[in-house]
Amino acid sequence: MDKIDPRTRTELEAAAFRALRHHLMEARPDVQNIDLMNLAGFCRNCLSRWYQEAAQERGIEMSKEAARTAFYGMSYEAWKADHQAPASAEKQHEFTRAFARNVEGKPDKD
Repeated sequence: MDKIDPRTRTELEAAAFRALRHHLMEARPDVQNIDLMNLAGFCRNCLSRWYQEAAQERGIEMSKEAARTAFYGMSYEAWKADHQAPASAEKQHEFTRAFARNVEGKPDKD
């Protein structure tokens, strides 16, 4: 593994990202973002934000909505209408905690 050149490593990482995106968007669109965030600490929106941040680091201006459209393959509103189910109050509470911990970097209060 140490003998992989930087370009090949980048290509492998990009292939892994495309596989993850395919899995989340096409193979398992039924998996809810709130469940991903609550269990894994990231969701599709995080991936689109990381995509946006990577673009901006390279001098490419990209809005949040443009990044989401690039990742989701449609507007986020269309994705939500097609795939997002209502979340229980318990899931919403856990999401608030997970978001604070994983996105905002704040420790748990509970």
